[in-house]
Amino acid sequence: MEENPTLDSAAWGSSSGWLAPREARGASFPSPGRALSSVLNELPSAATLRYRGPGMLPWGTPEEEEEEDGGRSRQAFAEATQTELQDPHPSRELPWPMQARRAHRQSYSREQLVHGSGSRMDQWARLLRRPKEKTKEGLRRLQPWAWTLKRIGGQFGAGAESYFSLLRFLLLLNVLASVLMACMTLLPTWLEGAPPGPPGLNTSSPCGFYNPHSEGLVTFDTQLFNLLSGEGYLEWSPLFYGFYPPRPHLAVTYLCWAFAVGLICLLFILHRSVSGLKQTLLAESGALTSYSHRVFSAWDFGLSGDVHVRLRQRIILYELQVELEETMLRRQAAVRTLGQQARVWSVRVLLNLLVAALLGAAFYGVYWATESTVELQETPLVQETPLLKLGVNYLPSIFIAGVNFVLPPVFTLIAPLEGYTRSRQIILILLRTLFLRLASLVVLLFSLWNQITCGGDAEAEDCKTCGYNYKELPCWETLVGQEMYKLLLFDLLTGLAVSLLIQFPRKLLCGLCPGALGRLAGTQEFQVPDEVLGLIYAQTVVWVGSFFCPLLPLLNTVKFLLLFYLKKLTLFFTCSPAARTFRASTANFFFPLVLLLGLAISSVPLLYSIFLIPPSKLCGPFRGQSSIWAQIPESISSLPETAQNFLFFLGTQAFAVPLLLISSILMAYTVALANSYGRLISQLKRQRETEAQNKVFLARRAVALSSTHPAF
Repeated sequence: MEENPTLDSAAWGSSSGWLAPREARGASFPSPGRALSSVLNELPSAATLRYRGPGMLPWGTPEEEEEEDGGRSRQAFAEATQTELQDPHPSRELPWPMQARRAHRQSYSREQLVHGSGSRMDQWARLLRRPKEKTKEGLRRLQPWAWTLKRIGGQFGAGAESYFSLLRFLLLLNVLASVLMACMTLLPTWLEGAPPGPPGLNTSSPCGFYNPHSEGLVTFDTQLFNLLSGEGYLEWSPLFYGFYPPRPHLAVTYLCWAFAVGLICLLFILHRSVSGLKQTLLAESGALTSYSHRVFSAWDFGLSGDVHVRLRQRIILYELQVELEETMLRRQAAVRTLGQQARVWSVRVLLNLLVAALLGAAFYGVYWATESTVELQETPLVQETPLLKLGVNYLPSIFIAGVNFVLPPVFTLIAPLEGYTRSRQIILILLRTLFLRLASLVVLLFSLWNQITCGGDAEAEDCKTCGYNYKELPCWETLVGQEMYKLLLFDLLTGLAVSLLIQFPRKLLCGLCPGALGRLAGTQEFQVPDEVLGLIYAQTVVWVGSFFCPLLPLLNTVKFLLLFYLKKLTLFFTCSPAARTFRASTANFFFPLVLLLGLAISSVPLLYSIFLIPPSKLCGPFRGQSSIWAQIPESISSLPETAQNFLFFLGTQAFAVPLLLISSILMAYTVALANSYGRLISQLKRQRETEAQNKVFLARRAVALSSTHPAF
């Protein structure tokens, strides 16, 4: 048997050199005739020749016809290849084999040296492209836990991997917020001199007095209570709002820090959401969810090592499993009769009424716990018992953690009964758990607002003098910060307790007792919806309380670090791979979207506090102001006249109207561009369907011709 000729790299490097491996194409097969060759040349597969690199002729072309028909085909292929060779994209982006890319890169480099490098803009683009790619590669390598996430995705599916990816993303946001806080809040506080202590008892003020320090000897129980509740020595510390002195520059930087953190978080979440939206649209459109794509195009041929290969195999297995599950459920839904559909919708209505009743009971319990805390703290029994006092102080946090611990498993049990697909079930569980967690937080904030503003009645006796309830809450900002601090701390303690006292003993019981007791314990699965909503709830708490407790992002950074390694240990040692998984596209888009909702909810109480509620008169950097925002116009008035005119011009109609017009034009252009892309995609889909029909027809012609002229 003759050996195939050696591939010539020069033939790949330019469009004029063509490789004609006749032995490889036609030596082993007799010619089926000119008619079959013309049919094969018209097949849609001939249009993919450029993806196999230059130098390839259509499959089935007879050896004796290459001299006659090869000229036209070669000329057409040469033109297509020449277009690709002139493409400014890097060689690695060309749809060619590796040897063709390497030869193209060498040939392109020689041509650049001989003929010059085109226009100056092209030169700058080429010079900047490599540093940009190097920077992206360096940032990709700096991402922590990259290998851990790949291992988790291969062993436990895309859902568990998305949880840890979101945890890493939130850790980055908290690190950035902590750095900004240190630069814009802590440093200005100490650079302008040591901050003064709390106001004494002899301080004369129409809003009473405020002295957070305890008098006399402090016992260990009191110290522990202060650490867990944020009172005592922690109340007048950099941890809370009331510690920072009323200095004009500090007040401006303090407020700018809050807005900068919100803006940075918004931009990062939008960027993550948009990148996930692309994958979601592709997944939902059906372009990348076909089995042929999973089988023939999903493999990464750059993998090396048995471990990486096995992980990739598991990932593809999970994706195929999800596709098969959802296809089976869609087929079952398509063949339902009218009576079956009515029964399914009746069950869904009843289950949703049950969910609404559970949520209403939970919200009422949170409101009752918050309203009753102040009354219970004043009872003699609570004052005499430190442990009971701590429990009453944590009563809202305990109740919120209790409903968040009990109801999500109930939602998980209810979701499969509604007859939805796995992806739809995940979304429903996420929405219900999200509504439970965020609405519980909203109820808590509403109760605190009711206490601070006397129920919104500015003419009430306790709020008439200072604009807030100064008798019970002389520094209401610190009180809000303490509540968020307790929520964060209790959430961390709850997570540790569940992992160490429930999940690990359950795993030991399941492994040591193979009988009925072990089956009763059951194997644990990593509940992605509940875990993800726990992260978003914790981050929403930090966003709400960071203005009133500036060190809260730093504490949350430490918490997320501990949580990452704790959840990783729990996942690998106590959990088994999920029996039912869901698409990665759901996690890549829906989780950042929920996080964006948490950011929007957290901004409402913060903006309300800044613009409408008067700041405390005895603590904080804004004391003495009618509102927190009033410090900004006062600071602007101290600037030079030119700067004042410019800043005030930004708030006039002369600036707002042109900005609105420009934004409208850009939005209209974006919508028109999106519509044109949509029409183009529709045309390409129709063209793809037409090509598929042509391929079936031409394949039948080829079969007919081959039966007429059988091969010998």
